[in-house]
Amino acid sequence: MTPHDEHPDHRDPSGSGAGLPRRARVVVASNRAAAGVYADTTGPVIRDWLAARGWDATVLVVPDGEPVGAALREAIDEALPLVVTTGGTGVSPTDRTPEETRALLDFEVPGLAEEIRRVGATKTPLAILSRGLAGVAGRTLIVNVPGSSGGVRDGLSVLDGVLDHLVDQIHGGDHARHD
Repeated sequence: MTPHDEHPDHRDPSGSGAGLPRRARVVVASNRAAAGVYADTTGPVIRDWLAARGWDATVLVVPDGEPVGAALREAIDEALPLVVTTGGTGVSPTDRTPEETRALLDFEVPGLAEEIRRVGATKTPLAILSRGLAGVAGRTLIVNVPGSSGGVRDGLSVLDGVLDHLVDQIHGGDHARHD
């Protein structure tokens, strides 16, 4: 057993029971999907990716702007360890997810958002237009990923290497020693 496995919050940082799946929320910021113009496809991709890693995630589709902020506040109040938003990170007048996120963060984790943009930019120059953020509100990690399927894949590829460690750290885990 590694020291990381011995940490009581390794599988469930919310403290509701060791060994249970960790809980997360996926917030889809899409005016058109929320209005029923088309079905969202990005939320289920994120939910399934999280489930494959031991997370129990629910998907909530809301219009961008204040409804995103309300969904984030609800997740923070529920003490969810993780919220991934998709959509609303661009530069159009209705893209307000970064503003709603920033208002709730205690601190940002800029390297995470920068890496999501960097990875995306290797595939499309448009990735640098994302204003997505990553940061911590209370003990909830919030990560904004773009609303495109490619942007979601890029964001998840970045999270794949750091998510467990980052959530563990937010919940008081110690750094693993690498002597």
